[in-house]
Amino acid sequence: MELLTPGIGLLFWQAVIFVTLLLLLGKLAWNPILNALRIREDSIEEALATAERAKEEMAKLESDNRKLLDEARAEREKLLREARETASAMVEEAKTKASEQANKLINDAKVAIQVEKQAALTDVKNQVAEFSLEITEKVLKGALGDSKAQKAVIEKYVKDLNLN
Repeated sequence: MELLTPGIGLLFWQAVIFVTLLLLLGKLAWNPILNALRIREDSIEEALATAERAKEEMAKLESDNRKLLDEARAEREKLLREARETASAMVEEAKTKASEQANKLINDAKVAIQVEKQAALTDVKNQVAEFSLEITEKVLKGALGDSKAQKAVIEKYVKDLNLN
């Protein structure tokens, strides 16, 4: 059993060495280790704070991006609406001009038709007058074929001229 239980001297020297080692470690190693742990803890806290700030910044940028996107959509809708209105106005103006031109062409055609109608009527009147003269001439030649009839007609016209 002696092998299992250590002697008092051994226990004493082990206790002395342990306490000495503890004091040496306390003086030399614990402070640098604790300082390194504090520095590490501070850097971790700083990294977490930086990550939190970056997260907040990203949220802010995302919000700004949404606002810009909404503004861009609104601007696009406004431009499309203005383009539609402009196109509609141009189509309406073109329709109005086309209608005016069609009316002008119709009126010009009516005037041309009237002028042609008057010319045709004048031409018909002239032809009727010519035909009447030719018929009258032929009738008179036939009726006034002898000299007695010619004298009678001349005397009648002379009497009519004196009366007027």
